[in-house]
Amino acid sequence: METTVVPTAPTGLTTAEATERLAADGLNTVAAPAPRRLAGRIGRQLADPLVALLLAAAVVTTALRDIPDTAVILLVVTLNTLIGVLQEIRADSAIAALDQLAAPTARVVRDGHDVVLPASQLVSGDLVRLEAGDVVPADLHLTEAQRAAFDESALTGESVPVHRAAGEEAGSGTVLTTGRAAGLVMRTGASSSLGRIAALVSRTKPAPTPLQRRIASLGRVLGITAIAVSAVVFAVGVLAGEPLARMAITAVSLVVAAVPESLPAVVTLALALGARRMARTRAIPRKLHAVETLGSVTVIASDKTGTLTQNRMSVQQAVTASGARYVITGAGYAPDGEVHVGEGSPDDQETLRLIARAGLLCNDADLVAPGEQRSEWTAAGDPMEAALVTFAARCGLDITAERADSPRTAEHPFDQATRQMTTVHHLRDGTYLVVRKGAPESVLDPETDADLRGAAADLAADGLRVLALATAITATQPDPANPPPLQPVGLVGIGDPLRANARTTAEAFEASGVRLLLITGDHPATAAAIGAQLGILRPGERVSVGDAGPLSADDIEHARVYARTQPEQKLDIIAGLQQRGEVVAMTGDGVNDAPALRRADIGIAMGGGTEVARQAAELVLVDDNLGTVADAIGEGRRIYDNIRRFLRYALSGGIAELLVMLAGPLLGMPVALLPGQLLWINLLTHGIPGVALGAEPAEADVLQRKPRSPQESVLGDGLLASVLAGGVCLATVVLASGVFAQQRDLPWQSVMFVVLGLAQLGVALAVRAKAVPGAPRNWSLVAAVALSGVLQVAGVLAPPLRTLLGTEALTWPQLLACAAVAVIPGLALLVVHRWIRDFRPAGRGPAALPHFIDKSHAES
Repeated sequence: METTVVPTAPTGLTTAEATERLAADGLNTVAAPAPRRLAGRIGRQLADPLVALLLAAAVVTTALRDIPDTAVILLVVTLNTLIGVLQEIRADSAIAALDQLAAPTARVVRDGHDVVLPASQLVSGDLVRLEAGDVVPADLHLTEAQRAAFDESALTGESVPVHRAAGEEAGSGTVLTTGRAAGLVMRTGASSSLGRIAALVSRTKPAPTPLQRRIASLGRVLGITAIAVSAVVFAVGVLAGEPLARMAITAVSLVVAAVPESLPAVVTLALALGARRMARTRAIPRKLHAVETLGSVTVIASDKTGTLTQNRMSVQQAVTASGARYVITGAGYAPDGEVHVGEGSPDDQETLRLIARAGLLCNDADLVAPGEQRSEWTAAGDPMEAALVTFAARCGLDITAERADSPRTAEHPFDQATRQMTTVHHLRDGTYLVVRKGAPESVLDPETDADLRGAAADLAADGLRVLALATAITATQPDPANPPPLQPVGLVGIGDPLRANARTTAEAFEASGVRLLLITGDHPATAAAIGAQLGILRPGERVSVGDAGPLSADDIEHARVYARTQPEQKLDIIAGLQQRGEVVAMTGDGVNDAPALRRADIGIAMGGGTEVARQAAELVLVDDNLGTVADAIGEGRRIYDNIRRFLRYALSGGIAELLVMLAGPLLGMPVALLPGQLLWINLLTHGIPGVALGAEPAEADVLQRKPRSPQESVLGDGLLASVLAGGVCLATVVLASGVFAQQRDLPWQSVMFVVLGLAQLGVALAVRAKAVPGAPRNWSLVAAVALSGVLQVAGVLAPPLRTLLGTEALTWPQLLACAAVAVIPGLALLVVHRWIRDFRPAGRGPAALPHFIDKSHAES
């Protein structure tokens, strides 16, 4: 809703005021797509070409007064539609849950404190703070703007960032690319700039994933093949003297039975449920295709801070301009700690306090004390800057008093190109203090500051991130972009310990055929030290340095560690790897990472990073832990394995049905199975058991295999041969049982009906995942197969079903014999499959079981 800009106190709205306005104005969200109505869902199921064929067949059987076949066809259509609608609802629910998890947030001042809230909770009058990389959450009247440039392409199409000053507006959906800003919310929801545009644009259906497109293409090929074979069956039956109408219905039924029409629904549901399982491991896929592509990743290009490290930075060493060295102790961001003079070093406490004060003032972060929601001190703002605040406290400075005594009057925010930040502060005596902090090579003079540059190299070699600080005093306020000459006061070495599982994660990637790259803006020595600790930089290997010039082809092909990398060079690395056939996942958290995240096959954003990075990525790591990606890759491979399991199971059965109907007349059986019998088998085998196969747990070696090629056919890697062999085996057993029964004057058609149904269910159990000791099994598959088996046998035992399906009663010994014969295809497939798997070439080495195997549980 539109409001008049009313000045808001620096403390922002109170919680009570915000609650009242939220109730009056509604959520800050654009118009959501209308929920799919039940009638529409049913209509989409009935509009399927194969279902349309069935309905046409029902019309024919009704005209011929073939009540049993009509009843079976309508029953199959009803149950298939019911299952399809339920699958669609469940997939939509899973995706909607992911959308809620990935919802954008905003930094708002409420009750005098900065808090992070869902952007949907913003109300008019809220005071919102923006940093580079944040997406503007609502229409704002800017009250503060420091070198603020906004990417307004989402609203205007203008690709060049636009500078905005205090007093101007920033539209919702735009991105703050440089500087920082604050503003009052003017309009929210549908009344905002983005909301008005969204209202004019009709909602479009999400595009299918690459895998879904390949599956649809496969379905078309199978459909054409089945139609051709069914035409032959139709012709043979008519020539054998069978009724024309009966053979027409048989041909249509065979097409429907031979093609796994539930495959697209199974794929969509498997992807959606897999995405939800990833979300439980703190990896939220923003797009379904990310779930699929993760299984193909061959290279992961990772940054260092917060991804491989704990993102709990602390100043561990300091060096003054006079050469004094200090070691600082303390854990995390807690201000408790001690400062010790280095062994053999002079003591220069005065300059040390100058370093600490400079780092405190040239700083936008703060510390948050433990409270009800937090058990320890945490950072509010950039973790590196928060480490400088903690350092100042450990040096004995009063943080609040120092900032109050030296208010900031001007600033030049951090610039990626210059790698530095400059601020100006008004002192009590009327003079101005200029402070600059940044990379040593950008702050220190190569000639006059040689000693400090050498000390910086030593600190970097210890794996520390090094910042240089310089200051100047002026009588009048200077331009922070062009200040007077500054004098260096010293260096700080900031440590960020590796995560406990970082090296294990690197080893797991190596074992799974995924190459881990470290791409950082840190000093080459720091990058080399971290690379060595991870085990990805071996003795004798060099670090590729971005600011040394354009990256060579050799750098892109062989380097494992990149230092001083510019944002545009990340694009060069990704493009070069992709040209070599690699599937690249890229991690990032800043606004400058967004182009690389979009260019990568999978963009992975840190949950604690900028909003623009999260919006550009396909996967968001809530815990900023790269180890979670290993689990997500395993989950992607598990899902793809399960889709191939369903294909092996469903296509084997479809081919068997085609072969049985095609070969039956050659063996003296003009119509091997009636239309109703084919449809009944299809319903029982492709329904609940097929969906349950999508919930099979991962196998133990899922992260010890090489990644699959994204160009590989979904039927590649031997699956097509397995499907054909399985279909031939099924058909052979069914035809043999029919001939055997026919020779002994038994109800051969009923025998074939039971054997074919039970044999297909046996294949479902044969293709399931190999059990992992201690991990839960997918008991829903066993239950689904058992239920379908009971219903299949009921087709020859229950009089109403016998009438409906045209079967004859079988005795219990005959049923037991049928069950014994039906075990053969599944058992043969199981033995061959396990033999191939056990003699598969070994992976690249042992790897611990991924977390998702230990925690997986059946979902169907």
